Amino acid sequence: MTAFFTSSAKVTDRKSLATQDQQGLPPSDSREQVSQWLKSFQDNVCKGLEKVDGGGAFKQDSWEREEGGGGRSRVLSNGKVFEKGGVNFSEVWGNDLPPSILVQRPEAKGHSFYATGTSMVLHPNNPFIPTVHLNYRYFEAGPVWWFGGGIDLTPYYPFEEDVVHFHTTLKNACDRHNPHYYPTYKLWCDEYFYLKHRNETRGVGGIFFDYQDTSGVLYPISYPGSQMYTPAANRSAEAGPVENRSWEDIFSFVQSCGDAFLPAYTPIAEKRKDTPFGERERDFQLYRRGRYVEFNLVYDRGTIFGLQTNGRTESILMSLPPLVRWEYDYHPEPGTPEAELYETYLKPQDWVNWKK
Repeated sequence: MTAFFTSSAKVTDRKSLATQDQQGLPPSDSREQVSQWLKSFQDNVCKGLEKVDGGGAFKQDSWEREEGGGGRSRVLSNGKVFEKGGVNFSEVWGNDLPPSILVQRPEAKGHSFYATGTSMVLHPNNPFIPTVHLNYRYFEAGPVWWFGGGIDLTPYYPFEEDVVHFHTTLKNACDRHNPHYYPTYKLWCDEYFYLKHRNETRGVGGIFFDYQDTSGVLYPISYPGSQMYTPAANRSAEAGPVENRSWEDIFSFVQSCGDAFLPAYTPIAEKRKDTPFGERERDFQLYRRGRYVEFNLVYDRGTIFGLQTNGRTESILMSLPPLVRWEYDYHPEPGTPEAELYETYLKPQDWVNWKK
């Protein structure tokens, strides 16, 4: 359903954005706070995933960026459960802002920048375990700062109860901070992880948010990639800006989202890791992984930002699967599990209230 802004909603959004440069600066130790948490988050995620895998271990590759900053890339390969998994932390800084940022926030011009984040992608061996991706990040340049991130699930042979569990866990984390977060960010996730050239979502979604600051606007429509005539934009307009939202409020919300990952995903992996599969399921998994590659190389903001800031290419492209295949003009046979994926799961659904 196409949703439209009312004129008052547009005015509210513009006013909030117009006052961003008048808002308070982040805490003096903002960079240290976020960096410390993101590294701790990386540690906890890796420990939790190694426990699920029961055999593989993450190997760390630390790196430095010549212009300023660096990171630590951790990759698990050929594990019992995960064919490939990567959990990366990076923090970069410098004087030359990437073009994509200057387009979004021209008032950042002339300021040095700082950007940090932890990202993760898991590609399981078993086609009955979904691929999962997350990223939580922070950007700062003079008076301009924001948090962004999200998590999404990409199943090949989905189970309703798994998808409902995943979304319910995320909703509970969001609801502890604001009742409008999950419904808005869920719609934004459906919008963002959408392959326009395929006319399908990448998977069953999750949550996605960006440019979150003290303006309180949940879906800022003035940024590239944001659109006025979408369900996410309409939901944000109906909710209105979050009043008196502080830097600390947003940081606490991001931490809650990160803490929700292991409870949202690992029960699914544990439940499905021993499900029998054959060549048919494996071939379909490799074919659908192609969609993952297409999205990450064409649309993903993190990939674009990393390449524009001369990030470490190996770490930026860590998200790509180890094996993938394409097939010309593929269409699943009607009545098959593969067809059900296309007919039901690759379309935005209200998973928390799901009733088939």
